[in-house]
Order: sequence, then structure tokens, then C-alpha cells
Amino acid sequence: MAFLNLRECVEDLERTGRLLRIDGLEIDPRLELAAVQRRAFRAGSPALLFSRAKDTRFPVLANLFGNMERIRYIFRDGLRALELLLRLRADPLVALKRPRSYLSLPLILRRALPRKVKSGAAVAARCSLSDLPRIVSWPEDGGAYATLPQVYSENPSKPGFFASNLGMYRIQINGGDYEPDREAGLHYQIHRGIGPHHMEALRKGADLFVNVFVGGPPALTVAAVMPLPEGVPEACFAGILAGRPLSWIMPGAGFSALPIPAEADFCICGRVLGANGRTPLKREGPFGDHLGYYSLAHDFPVLRVEAVYHRPNAVWPFTSVGRPPQEDTVFGEFIHELTAPLVPALFPGVREVRAVDAAGVHPLLLAVGSERYVPFAAGAHPAHPEPRLLRGNGGRAPQELLTCALSLLGSTQTSLSKYLLIAAWEDEPALSVRDIPAFLAHMLKRADFSRDLHFITRTTMDTLDYSGISLNQGSKLVWAVAGEEKRRLAGEFPPDFSLPGPFSGARIFAPGIAVCRGPGHKLPQNIQDPLMEVLAGHPGICREDAGSGAGLLPRIALLVVVDDPEFVCRDLDNFLWTAFTRSDPATDIYGAGAFTRCRHWGCAAPLIIDARAKPFHAPVLEEDPEVQRRIDAWGAPGGPLHGLG
Repeated sequence: MAFLNLRECVEDLERTGRLLRIDGLEIDPRLELAAVQRRAFRAGSPALLFSRAKDTRFPVLANLFGNMERIRYIFRDGLRALELLLRLRADPLVALKRPRSYLSLPLILRRALPRKVKSGAAVAARCSLSDLPRIVSWPEDGGAYATLPQVYSENPSKPGFFASNLGMYRIQINGGDYEPDREAGLHYQIHRGIGPHHMEALRKGADLFVNVFVGGPPALTVAAVMPLPEGVPEACFAGILAGRPLSWIMPGAGFSALPIPAEADFCICGRVLGANGRTPLKREGPFGDHLGYYSLAHDFPVLRVEAVYHRPNAVWPFTSVGRPPQEDTVFGEFIHELTAPLVPALFPGVREVRAVDAAGVHPLLLAVGSERYVPFAAGAHPAHPEPRLLRGNGGRAPQELLTCALSLLGSTQTSLSKYLLIAAWEDEPALSVRDIPAFLAHMLKRADFSRDLHFITRTTMDTLDYSGISLNQGSKLVWAVAGEEKRRLAGEFPPDFSLPGPFSGARIFAPGIAVCRGPGHKLPQNIQDPLMEVLAGHPGICREDAGSGAGLLPRIALLVVVDDPEFVCRDLDNFLWTAFTRSDPATDIYGAGAFTRCRHWGCAAPLIIDARAKPFHAPVLEEDPEVQRRIDAWGAPGGPLHGLG
């Protein structure tokens, strides 16, 4: 069913048992709603519609996109058309090969074109920011913010849908120094589509008009988080995903300087001031974020609010972000599923790619690429269709993989990746980025740490990642492996393994991977820890001589230093989250026998990652105990949430 608006979607989900209406509980938007939403997601609950939220007259909708089955159901009418288009983008000749499959292409493309109207339900009524559900997700959050906003802007020099951007950026609606009902915080991070629009407005000395939509056709919410290629407007993508053209109220109707989806539940209309090429900033945050920490308070643009519209019977959808997995994990899975066929077309030589949700998405990217630069050097084996790698001289070194890696770091959201691990498909055709333990084992068996580590220092990084040397600045590591196995991975500590005095509690996490406890980190940013150099130089950590051939003995290839080895070794998610969110490659990587030659850094095994919490890191998110006790009571037999987990 192609939903006209969110209300139609809610009614359909309720009719099919995919949504539960909660009428008997008055729930507080401060902490309670978000805590219930997180539990509902973990329990695999249906979507939840709360009709009675304190201090607002609007019902709130939680867990709408809480699992893949539900998200596929919601978009069942648009997915087939979208898959056809994505397949065509991946292989432009597919329409010639299968012409009957593409007879509907003109109709599909017409859905992408917005329908221009003069009015609609979205502007039927007005309210203020303080009338909206002011949902606070975590105890130390600096206020309430819209968690599923669709932030719309246009290029001031090229107005219109085809140069527009629809993104999901944090919109703080109260708290801090914001003037009540007149100002909101606009937190957009680096590499976001609104940035060039804002830059163009400042160049012209003009204000940037911004509309923030909440609710409306569900396709708009998904479009706002899609990493579409530059020049592909999200507003058009949404029509294809929705399975029908979307109606937009045009600026000439007098409601706003920008278009408004006619079926939106809410629209906050405003502008970011830009006179004299300057934009007023105010402190925004702190807020719990999708890495599992608080993003700290920083200066961001102020949105001057001019009007807040809402439709009759409007519903406020929301989510809560925190340490993965959360509801936004499902967005990531959905995006991976949709875009997987596009990977080879967008990134030549790359066969598969995956941002690891458990590691906070941007901190860790896994990829499988091809090594085709000098196939004549590998020889061929008549019994196998793939080249057989020649042995000797240290084996084959990554070449095309480095080109693939730089391509991934040069465009779209993959450019925000901090650790990029890429392996050669030819070495193990069955290797998949979806099997993370097998992928890590493949990397560690083949790594020559004297040549395979490539650092990019003092570069831009994810705004929410505080492991670097300053806000938005840190380093990246490309770790590329190709060729034969160079070591066997130890499933237990070798007899000669030992740690120097300040380090203790060593455990084997996985074959070839050890974890140990380090002393508390007390140094400021942008400084390496001399104690880690002591560890790297200790003879008891099974140092290998790079390229010596002795690596066929069982070895520890990776040693991760943490604060709590028991917690880290409890499961894979804990390991990935700790190792990759609490380390900056250039600052926090060490190694046995480390050297620098012609600006290249390398080492023997083991590679060492300092993943201890640092004084400058953001605080870890923790639930409010009293709120948890109340939710426990609601979930008990006879309680209003019994049976929801």
C-alpha cells in the first residue's frame, strides 16, 4: 500500500498487528518515552502509539522502523520499483538485456517528480515549539530535540527541488540559551548536504531558509538518511520509495519560503541568519549519540523559527539513539540492503562494503576489493579460474586495494570512516564483510604490519567521534592485506608471552587477538603514551620479525589495551565498540619493533591498539535507575506495558 501520510501507515500497522496503541498510561517525554522505546526495540516489539504524553496534546509514535520485516512491509509498494532503478544504475545495459522488466520505467520516474499544490493538511493548524513533545532521551541531555527530523534546504543560487537537500540533523527545540519558541539549534555535521547550501548563502550575505518536517509519508524519513550521490535529490527519491508522487505546497502559497510536504504531520519553518557573511551560533547539546556516548556541547547555527504548522490529528514520531544496536541500526541494514548492488558501480574494484554498526558505524568500515593491477605477476593455475599467488619475497603486496580504499574515503558517507580494513577477494572468494570474526581472522593471518598500514593524519573525522586530536579532526587508517597467510593465529597464549608491570589481566578474545588491562590514561589529546611504548618494546609479547617467515608459529597478532578486559571479552559487540570508538589510529596504535622509514610507519606483530578511555573522551551513556524501575513496574503482570519486554 502506498501510504499518503503517516496516519494511513499507523492505521494499517495497527490493523495487521504491527502496532500497539497505549491509551492507559500517561508517560513523561523526559527520559520515560525514550527508555521505553529502547526496550521495545530490544524486545522486538511492535510499533507503539502513546496517546497520552505529559505536557503535549500530540500522540507520539515509537519504534516505527524497529525491524526489517516492518520496514519492508511499510515500503512494499515502492521497493520493487526502487530495486529496478538501482539495478539499472549498477548496470546501465540491464534494460537492454531485460527490456520487459523495464516497461514500467516511465511510470516509476514520474513518481519521483513532486506534485505542486497550493495547500494541504500539513498547514491546517499552527502551534509553538513548546507545544511539541519535548522528548529528552538521556539524563545529561541539554534539552529536547527532534530525533526524526527531515531538514530541507535549497541552494540559494539554484532554488528548486533538483538542487535541494533533505537530511536528518539534530534540531534542539528547548534548553540552553535558546530563546523559547523562537530559536532552535541546528546541529549539522561535516560532509552534510546542507553545508554547501549554507556556504552559498553566506557567500551571498543572505539568510538560509530551512524547513524541518516531522512525520508525513514514511518514505521522507528514510530518504533523509539515505547516502544518495550528490545531485540526486532526496525529495525525488522519496516519491519512488513511497510508491506514489508526493504532494508539496509551494512557496507561492504564502505558508513558507520553501516547499512543505502537503501530508507532513509537522513543519517548523525558519531561517539561519547570514547577513554580512556571518551566522549566529549558540551552544548546542550535550546529547546522547549513536556511538554510545554524549556528544558534548559545541557552537552550532541557530534556526530562527518563524512558524510551526501541524496537520489535524498529527502524530509525532520519534526514536532514541545510543550505543548500537538501536532503531537506527535498522536504517543502516536497510540502506546496506538497498545499496549493495551499487557498490561496484560507485567504487570500481570494490565488491562489498559494510560500516560496522556495533562499532558506531563510522569508526570501522570493512571492504572486499579486487587485486587486478598485475595479474601476469601472479601466474595462473590450470585447475582454478582465479590466479594462484606466487610465494616468496614476502608475497604479493596490496596495490589496487589501496586505490579502492582511497575511493571509499573520497566520497559519500564512507569518507567519514576512521578504520578501513580491506581484503583481496582473490585470496578467499567466499570472504564476506558480514562475517566479522572470519574477516578479522583473514586480515590478521595475512597482515604484514611492516607494509600494510597506511595512516592519514590530521584529517577530518566524524563530529561525534572524540577520540581524535580536536573536534572534527583526527586520523584514519587504511589496513589492506593481500597474498598468502603469514602466520597462524594462537588460540591460547604462547609459552613465552608476558606483560610488563603496569599491564595485567591478559585474555584471549579470539584466535590471534588478545586483550589486557592498562593503567588509567591521564594524558591530554594529541600525545602518545610512553607506557604503551614500554609495552610495545617488551620481549614477552611474542615479537615477530617482519617478513622472517617465523610467523607460521601460532602468534598473537593484535593486542588491545583496555580498562576492563572482562567487559570487552564478553562478546563481539563489546570488543568492536571499545576497540574502535576509543582509539585514534595515529595516536593510539603501537607495535612491536616499530619503525619509521621514508615517512612510512610499520611494525612486527603484535599490532597494539590503546583503547582505554581517555580524559578528553565523551562520557558513556547510562540509563536513569529510577526510570528503569518505573518501566519494570509497567512491564510486570497487570501493568500497561506487560508483554512488551
